[in-house]
Amino acid sequence: MTADSSPRIEPPAGFEPEFIAGLKTLFEEKISFNRVLGLKITSLKPEQVTARITMSEHLIGHYAHNRIHGGVISAGLDAMGGLAVMAAIGARHMDESPLQRLQRFSKLGTIDLRVDYLRPGIGEYFELRAEVMRLGSRVASTRMEFLGADGKLLSTGAGAYIVS
Repeated sequence: MTADSSPRIEPPAGFEPEFIAGLKTLFEEKISFNRVLGLKITSLKPEQVTARITMSEHLIGHYAHNRIHGGVISAGLDAMGGLAVMAAIGARHMDESPLQRLQRFSKLGTIDLRVDYLRPGIGEYFELRAEVMRLGSRVASTRMEFLGADGKLLSTGAGAYIVS
């Protein structure tokens, strides 16, 4: 209780800077295809992860309209689903050191991916979001979103990932 008799609310436990730095290095640098996509993590929380892709010439799928390629959208959503699972696993095992938790991701792989393309991807940059719907001992289910710079929902995704 605080001095005014209201219950004390403890802030949710966050990730250590060492874990965040290690996960950013793994995701943005060591997974070379994420480098090709230009995926950059903007927020890393146990319950939701976000990232950004800046539009560039090598990501264009339709030259006349300067649209992002559908494969970039699909690959970005898949990568984000995996990142959400990594964050959820990291949060589940906070009793382990950051290095031990980062080593758990070597077994992670996509089992199933569904993408719905709702609007054309045109813009300077795109925001991607993902969250884990269920984290089991062997399989995790995720939901992902691909948004334009104006916040409009352009595509959605759902994925299943092997975690053990």
